[in-house]
Amino acid sequence: MLLPQDAKKLISLLRSCGYKAYAVGGCVRDFLMGTTPKDIDIATCALPEEMETVLKNTDIKYIETGIKHGTVTAIVNHTPYEITTFRSDGEYKDNRHPENVEFVKNIEDDLSRRDFTVNAMAYNDEEGLIDCFGGKEDLENRIIRCVGDPDTRFNEDALRIMRALRFSSVLGFDIEKRTAESIIKNRALLSNIAVERIYVELVKLLLGDNCEAVLLKYRDVIAEIIPELKPSFDCAQNSVWHIYDVYTHSVKSLAVSPKKDYIRLAMLLHDSGKPFVKKTDSNGIDHFKTHPAVSYDIAKKVLKRLRVSREIFDKVTLLVKIHDEHIYPDKRSIKMWLKVLGEDMTLDFIDVKIADMKTHNPDKVSDTCSTLRNIRTMCERIIADNEPYKLSQLKINGNDLLSLGYNGSEIKKELDYLLDKVIENEENNNREYLLSLAKNKTV
Repeated sequence: MLLPQDAKKLISLLRSCGYKAYAVGGCVRDFLMGTTPKDIDIATCALPEEMETVLKNTDIKYIETGIKHGTVTAIVNHTPYEITTFRSDGEYKDNRHPENVEFVKNIEDDLSRRDFTVNAMAYNDEEGLIDCFGGKEDLENRIIRCVGDPDTRFNEDALRIMRALRFSSVLGFDIEKRTAESIIKNRALLSNIAVERIYVELVKLLLGDNCEAVLLKYRDVIAEIIPELKPSFDCAQNSVWHIYDVYTHSVKSLAVSPKKDYIRLAMLLHDSGKPFVKKTDSNGIDHFKTHPAVSYDIAKKVLKRLRVSREIFDKVTLLVKIHDEHIYPDKRSIKMWLKVLGEDMTLDFIDVKIADMKTHNPDKVSDTCSTLRNIRTMCERIIADNEPYKLSQLKINGNDLLSLGYNGSEIKKELDYLLDKVIENEENNNREYLLSLAKNKTV
């Protein structure tokens, strides 16, 4: 494995002082998969104070980031490297943190406490790969498997349930049978985990290439986090426009949407209100009038509970609220949306509609999908050509209206009116013409 020179330097330094040291965990997994790891974590038999002595004697800066758990962060060429003493964990009482840790001398004991076999490997140049639990074979077979007993691992740290789903989604791995069964059985333990940590794992899961399979197979786990989605499970949509139940449609539309966290959250929640407004007519056809408004209320509740940022909250709720609105393949319609939403959100709105439509009945919506793609192209061209659709592009401004006798809220109202005139016909964006329109209203 081609470890970075600075990581090699730290490992060699510890070894030269008589301590065992290895690169461990996710970085080893990433190297074996042929990808560049974001971080290199190092494990050693040296105690924290022994690590500090080694680093101090070689003038390497360090921070005591987790001394209680045996972690010191060395800073080499402005890059942090976490170095942690081999340890075994004590009893877990909160399904998240061990009550205490015990430092041990063997890398095998340290690896045995880790979550999944693919993350329980170690490496250094002298000894090569240390793989006590078949992690390399599971990597080759694309399998997520707990180290040891799955129930024990998930009861120790329930966040591992979400990590397993996230790895399956991001890496495209299957979850081994016993591990999968334990995930379902222990899903209620997620209630003991901080929502902020769950949200981080959920978003990574939603952005994975294999998210559709994971969200469908482990929907009961998702319902532990977002119980508001449970009514959509198996909620039929008997209509010529649909071929999937509400939840399946939502997941499939999510999977074909752009990889933006707020868009994928919006797709997950965009039809959550349908089960609550479902009406079946005398012909057995289902209707879901007003579902965007109900979905909007559900999305607000879910996102507040997950404590998302204000930016994410605003974007997701807006997209859920307007996902069923119409946009037409003409410049006026597109520019009106650009005026209201701005450039980025208008493109996002169109992307949401495309993803939503692509997972309707393909026999009924192929023309609509094609039209929406054309609308997106038109929108991009309007933006690129700087065609007017916002107040700053008008040939007159508020000062001009002020000089004509407008004041206060009248100015904004008149500018909006004039912008609508320009959106109707770009040639109207002429200073003399706009001033004449405004003057006529003051006469």
